[in-house]
Amino acid sequence: MIRVLFLGVVIIFVAICYGTYHFFEPIRNETLQLPQKYIEIPQGETFTRLCAKWQSQQALTSCLPYKLYSKLYPQKFTLKAGVYNVNGLPVLSAIEKLNNGDIADFTFTIIEGDTYNTVLENLRSSAFLVFDIADGDGSNFTQYDNNHPEGWLYPDTYHYEGGTRASALIARSHQKMKRVLAETWAKRDDNMALKNEYEALILASIIEKESGEAAERDIISSVFHNRLNKGMRLQTDPTVIYGLGARFKGDITRAHLREFTPYNTYRIDRFPPTPIAMPSHDALLAAVQPAQTDYFYFVSKGNGAHHFSKSLQEHNRAVRKYILNQ
Repeated sequence: MIRVLFLGVVIIFVAICYGTYHFFEPIRNETLQLPQKYIEIPQGETFTRLCAKWQSQQALTSCLPYKLYSKLYPQKFTLKAGVYNVNGLPVLSAIEKLNNGDIADFTFTIIEGDTYNTVLENLRSSAFLVFDIADGDGSNFTQYDNNHPEGWLYPDTYHYEGGTRASALIARSHQKMKRVLAETWAKRDDNMALKNEYEALILASIIEKESGEAAERDIISSVFHNRLNKGMRLQTDPTVIYGLGARFKGDITRAHLREFTPYNTYRIDRFPPTPIAMPSHDALLAAVQPAQTDYFYFVSKGNGAHHFSKSLQEHNRAVRKYILNQ
């Protein structure tokens, strides 16, 4: 009798295991097919509500087996708030990600030569980033030496998680630029023509906009240092363009060069009041470590490189060759 009962228990146990295995088998390999790449899990979200949403989106077949599974292992179905990339994963793997808090990693890149307005436009369109910079003003979140943001953000790729404030990225970039500028200024040559770190930042931004080839940056810097040491004006087109702002339509005219703006280095002595873009580390280094040359002029060859000249006569010949095609 005992043997019969034992056998009966074994049969029932095997039947339960067999039934349970086949009941849960479909969910072991079912893939989550969401209509979007990322999902955002708010604080306090439950698996029951989330699964119902997934089922309504036809991302999975049925919530029932997952609900039953969650009753067996409730500790595996606690969701952590954040933004996740789980689309295309097995459903159970996706749930594991949400349970572990394996949130998505986003990046934002500031490119050397970008202006502050360009950075703001890119921040505004970045995924899962909270844009909290009112009226395009970042001065509330940073401490610029002259309360002007241009030039003060370090070109780099910054990682962030969903829900990060744009002002936090601005502050991180600003702090990095302040640190790199101080480190670079400490490496300055003794014979350069700059008075302080801020002039180095301004000059680096000009070098950045003038450089088509990275290898020429220290030579371009030498031209500007030579001009400053001789009391000459910088006479660089990128500062004129920056001063024109939205009025610049693609071509610099003689009228533009004659017009006075604080950024027209054909009309002002030494430097404009602020940088004109975000300079790279290489441009910063070139600004404080110029090459030793006798050049006072340069003109674009049209291929990213420049022709450098020691005299105005040689420069005019280069202009006729490369610009006027004479």
